[in-house]
Amino acid sequence: MSQTLSASTLLAVPLAPLVGSALAGILGTAFGGNRIGRTASHTATILGVFIALVISVMTLKSVVMDGAYFNETLYEWMVVGNLRMEVGFLVDSLTAMMMCVVTFVSLMVHVYTIGYMAEDDGYDRFFSYISLFTFSMLMLVMSNNFLQLFFGWEAVGLVSYLLIGFWHNRPTATFANMKAFLVNRVGDFGFILGIGLIAAFAGTLSYSETFAKAAELSAMQLPGSDWALITVICICLFIGAMGKSAQFPLHVWLPDSMEGPTPISALIHAATMVTAGIFMVARMSPLFELSDTALNFILIIGSITALFMGFLGIIQNDIKRVVAYSTLSQLGYMTVALGASAYQVGVFHLMTHAFFKALLFLAAGSVIMGLHHNQDIRWMGGVRKYMPITWITFLLGSLALIGTPFFSGFYSKDAIIEAVHASQLPAAGFAYFAVLAGVFVTAFYSFRLYFLVFHGKERYDQNPDAHHDDHHAHDDHGHHGHDEKPHETPWVVWLPLVALAVPSVLIGAMTLMPMLFGDFFKGVIYVDGAKHGAMGELSEVIHGWLPMALHGFMTPPFWLALAGVALSYYMYMINPALPARIQRMFQPIYTLFENKYYLDWFNENVIAKGARVIGTGLWKGGDRAIIDGAIVNGSWKLVAWISGVVRRLQTGYLYQYALVMILGIFVLMTYFVWLNK
Repeated sequence: MSQTLSASTLLAVPLAPLVGSALAGILGTAFGGNRIGRTASHTATILGVFIALVISVMTLKSVVMDGAYFNETLYEWMVVGNLRMEVGFLVDSLTAMMMCVVTFVSLMVHVYTIGYMAEDDGYDRFFSYISLFTFSMLMLVMSNNFLQLFFGWEAVGLVSYLLIGFWHNRPTATFANMKAFLVNRVGDFGFILGIGLIAAFAGTLSYSETFAKAAELSAMQLPGSDWALITVICICLFIGAMGKSAQFPLHVWLPDSMEGPTPISALIHAATMVTAGIFMVARMSPLFELSDTALNFILIIGSITALFMGFLGIIQNDIKRVVAYSTLSQLGYMTVALGASAYQVGVFHLMTHAFFKALLFLAAGSVIMGLHHNQDIRWMGGVRKYMPITWITFLLGSLALIGTPFFSGFYSKDAIIEAVHASQLPAAGFAYFAVLAGVFVTAFYSFRLYFLVFHGKERYDQNPDAHHDDHHAHDDHGHHGHDEKPHETPWVVWLPLVALAVPSVLIGAMTLMPMLFGDFFKGVIYVDGAKHGAMGELSEVIHGWLPMALHGFMTPPFWLALAGVALSYYMYMINPALPARIQRMFQPIYTLFENKYYLDWFNENVIAKGARVIGTGLWKGGDRAIIDGAIVNGSWKLVAWISGVVRRLQTGYLYQYALVMILGIFVLMTYFVWLNK
């Protein structure tokens, strides 16, 4: 029997991290006089996130087991005509699942940060930021209206700006956070246009009221054009998702976000900011199902991101950037699932990906700590025997990432490939090729990273920059001797890795059937089965976690992944001279990849310079010439000229004034005589 959730209890979920953030950010920093120490700061923030996690788990249990549901307004901000602007929560199975994922991953990141940021001067400030990030994401996923969604949307963007540029005295960090902020503004411009169109034509900002009017919106056209209004709304909303979820070509900010500390890399890339766009499209499924044009657009963008961002991961040498490009590729997979109307599958991959990607990022940070701040995988090797816990957890995360049968990533990734194969949309053919080829690419660069870091000859003492590089002068732990042996990290660092490894292996099998074919998303995600039959066909080929995994050994994705692993082993373990020869043979392609398809060059030399040229023209021609020159300066010059002319008439002689009066009377008399004729 359905039951109503408590508003006060739900309110504690986002407010608990907010309180922890305020305590650490105000009382734990110079801003508030450093009234509390480091221990109190991390205790307050971890306790806040832990409380949020406990309530989220209880909420998920109530939603799944008892059919609980909540959709109410908590606070009415203002009413403009018939448009109500409110703060409210919508808690159903999709929200409850996202709440658990966000709070669990965030809790692991908080615990991990105790060890990772132990020697950083901004320790308390960092805990305040990541707790504030958690609050922002929770407000986003729990919202029941577009106003609150936009608040959470912008809040995660703002806090990500603070976190990416956390080491603000590093020029690369300040450039990266500004880049992230500006690129996301491009996407957010489209997002707010979509919300504006909904407010204008649906007359509401409420999800439920908008969905109730979806059929009316689908029958309208955008005024002054022959475009379907629903298509314009959906594409505008998805442009917002392109920025937040780093889809081509608005993906360029995400690799540079690695300039932030590793814990925030895990939080941004795993469970919070980048998944906001995927969550939003899934939540808006009643609207997107009404526009095949928008779905095709989503399919194409997701396909390009999944395949072409994976190519860039092949040539990266920074351990965090390899994992970052894998995030871009996996976000492309999620987007492809949304375009194929397999929203459940996209959200399923969002959940499984959150665990194994957070694991990979945190494990990468553990490697960086163990190798005394070295991030270049060319100067690693043989780390396995020094860092056994980091090694085994990183291996489990990599196996999940490439879609190894029985691992969580396998179930969600293979379901996406099958759903795209079953889709009847025109763009599905290219999308199927992209996601299938992406399996090989992902396996190749993932295990290239794994082999170079954990196996082979030890190269950590051969780093040419080891003794004079100050690149990580503001990293977390200060400098150590680079000739020291690698070492396993403290328990506060490896314990979150173990905790994340468990769902990375098991969560897919546990949740496959209820999330994809059960009642988990019933009444939450809407799919028009008559027009988009991917989920229907998927239900005919997937009959449980065990048969799916066993069958997975005979499918093309498995053999492609195996081929990628085998090729990476041969190239980097058996014949390490081969990659250099291939690079020389395909130098133009390597140069293209190295320059990231020249998108950064295009943005900086065409868009940015073009904007400067236009801005300079508007400044010189519009502001300086027209506004300042013609309007402001021209007006006072005109007044001065008129005053100079009039001043000549003010002589002070009475006979001149009398003459003017006589002439005036003469003119008036002449005028009236002429009128009376």
